[in-house]
Parts: sequence; structure tokens; C-alpha cells
Amino acid sequence: MEYIIYFIITIGILVFVHEFGHFAAAKLSKMRVDVFAIGFGKRLFGYNKLTGFTFGDLAKDFDGQGNTDYRLSLLPLGGYVKIAGMVDESFDTKFASTEPQPYEFRAKKTLPKLFVITAGVMMNLTLTLLIFWGINFFHGKEIAKSTTITTVDKGSLAEKAGFKSFDKILSVNDVKVNDWQDVEDGIYAAGNSGNIKVTVERGEAVQSFEVSSKFLKESAQNKLFLFPYPTQAIVVTVLGNSPAEDAGLKSGDLILSLNSTEIKESTQINDIITGNQDKSIPIVLLRDKDTIRTSVKPALDGKIGISHNIAYVGEIEYRTYGFFESIPQAITKAKDFTLIFFRMMKEVFTGKIAFKDAFGGPVKIAQYAASSADSGGVSFLYFLAMLSLNLAIINILPFPVLDGGHFVIILLEGILKRELPIKLKMIIQNIGFALLLLLMAFIIYNDVISL
Repeated sequence: MEYIIYFIITIGILVFVHEFGHFAAAKLSKMRVDVFAIGFGKRLFGYNKLTGFTFGDLAKDFDGQGNTDYRLSLLPLGGYVKIAGMVDESFDTKFASTEPQPYEFRAKKTLPKLFVITAGVMMNLTLTLLIFWGINFFHGKEIAKSTTITTVDKGSLAEKAGFKSFDKILSVNDVKVNDWQDVEDGIYAAGNSGNIKVTVERGEAVQSFEVSSKFLKESAQNKLFLFPYPTQAIVVTVLGNSPAEDAGLKSGDLILSLNSTEIKESTQINDIITGNQDKSIPIVLLRDKDTIRTSVKPALDGKIGISHNIAYVGEIEYRTYGFFESIPQAITKAKDFTLIFFRMMKEVFTGKIAFKDAFGGPVKIAQYAASSADSGGVSFLYFLAMLSLNLAIINILPFPVLDGGHFVIILLEGILKRELPIKLKMIIQNIGFALLLLLMAFIIYNDVISL
């Protein structure tokens, strides 16, 4: 139930913001908006000026006379704005038999059409930037007061660059670093202009080595190239009806020990669990300032039902930013996540990452929404911002049914100076809609089997 509630809240916010963009742009462009719907399918209830608040579907021949019907529909997997004179997800083409009216989408020029079709994406992007700006301005940024890196795995990007476990970074290009923000700024910013010189304290010796700019540009896209020390394994998500949930584990718990073994690295967890499948494994957790002792017995598949990662547990400094200073911080954060998205897309298409590991549907969204909310308001806002950005990027892709597909058709019509046949648009929409449904079904299937 918690997953369902957070899913509805998350999707409700994102869909409302996106569809409000289309709605407001259409109104500003003097177009009639017949329907503003949250959800798809059967109308549960809604309001318009002619019939007032009503339950169920409106009459099939209902004419709003320019008044919008604001409705909540049965399937909470999206939403739509039905603009008069536009071929869209409603597949309503009754207008095709009449002459274009001044208030219809099809009667407008190319620029107003493009403005309306991209407004949803722009609203999602605006929401992302506002959230990142607000976090920087009101909450501030957490800066790790450390310049020492954590464990470097064999074959990792960090090892290939020349770093070793627990190197203490002293300077980058002979500029002293005092905290992890200085390390990131020095390595990633300096790497854009050429090779960098890194000086580290390794054991009792001080050493310098060079890292190539080509390597840094490749590794900087996800910023998981290096991670500050000290770290602790942390529970990211706990699946419902799992051994972990039965044992009382919660998102955000730090795992101190497992089977009487002190946990230094996240990789130890899987090794210990798979090596003790038939046993009740004692586990020691740190939740806020409380130490919790419990035990967990793996399920038949040898899993306990958690995802985990590493978290920095050293000294933190909160660095706040001014009103205008927070703007470039927000833009940089959005740019970083955009690069991560396209890097992941590239790795999916090249076969480096499995499709099911890169994309998630309603089940995964619900899981991450609930776990991020459990971790605090800021964590949930970050998740909402990233999801809003992903929604904006996906929607602007030139795929039929999506905003990007409509954009291409509008642009083509502008170049040709005539409207494409309604029949052709309907074929494109139907094909796109069918492919989208198949993709959604596949994603949901992967969500379910990964539970």
C-alpha cells in the first residue's frame, strides 16, 4: 500500500506538471482544450462548467462549447490534454469532416503548434531545475570533509587511472584540495582542458601521476569514478514481503556487521548471504544513532530482498548557496543527469547493460519513490527531479505518440506548408501507440520478475 501511495503521488505530480504545460500553452495560443485528464481510460469523475461535478463518463455527443472537462481517469499511468483539432492519444478524428476553426490546433501556424507540443517537456525540465535550485538554496549542499578515496576495485576505472585504495589526494594540478568538493572540481573541471597531475599521499610516501583527459571525460559522466572515505554499506531499498522486511530492515540502515563479520565493503554482503543460504544470519545495523541487532534467513533463491550501496559516513559540511548562486548549480546538476541518461542509453544499445537493468516501470518507480521518501524529504525531491528530467528527455524523443513524434510531424507540415492526411497521422499514431504498449508491457514484466 505504501508503494501504491507513493507511486500515485509521484506520477500525479509529474503528469499534472507535464499536462499543465500543454494546457497553458494551448490556452495562451487561443486553442480550445476539451479535456484535461490525469490517467487514461474510463472517466471516474470530473468537472466542467456545463455539467458541474459528475461521476462516470459524459454523454458520447457531449459538446463542452469551449469549456474544459477536468477529469480523473481509471488508469493512473499518465494523462493527456485533448486539444480541439489535433490528432492525439484519444484518436478522435470527428473534426476531420468539417472546415478548420480558428480555435483548433490544425488552424494555427507552425510556431504556436511547436510551442504547445513542447510545453509539457519544458514544464518537466522547469520542475527539475526548480527542485535542484530549491535544494541548493534552502537545504544547501553536503560536502564530504575528506580527500581520501575509498577502496579501489581491481579492473575499475579508478585503478586504470592510477589510483589505489585509500590514497589521500593532496592536490590537483598543484592546487591544494581541502574537501571532496575541491577534489571533484579539480579533477572533473581540469580534465576538460587536458591531462591532469594528481598528487597523493600513499602510505607514508607522497607520489604524483598523470591522468589523461580522455579517460576523465569518459569516467566523469557518472561521477562514480572515485568515492570519499570512510564509507559504510547502506540499505537502499527493502522489498515487501521479503526476509529483510520480516527482520525489520529499513531503507537508510547502515550495515555494520553480517554473520559476525564487520562489513567494510558492499561486495561482502552478497558473498556472506549466498554462503549461508540455509542459516539465520545475525546482522547489526545502525539506524540514526541506534544500534539494532536482528537476524535474517535468506529465501529459497538465496536472497534477502534488499538492494545496497556504499554511503559516506565521515564528517559533513553543509554549504549553502545564494538565490542567484543556486541557479548554475541546478543547471550543472541537470546537465550531469542528462549525460548519465544518454550514457546509459548508449550502453544499453551496445549491449553493455541489460535493458531490464536500465529501465523501470510502475513497480520500480513505486519502490524507489517509497525508499527515497523513507530517506527524507530531500531524497524524495531528488528522485522526483530525476524522474521529471527523464520524462522530459523520453518525451522529446522523435517517436510516434510522444511529444517528439508530434514535433517532427508539425515541423514536416511547416516545411511542406500543408497538413499531412489525417489517415496517415492515424496510422502513425496507431503504430506508435501499439509499440509503446508493447514496450510498457515488457518493462512491467521485467519489474515483476525482478521482485
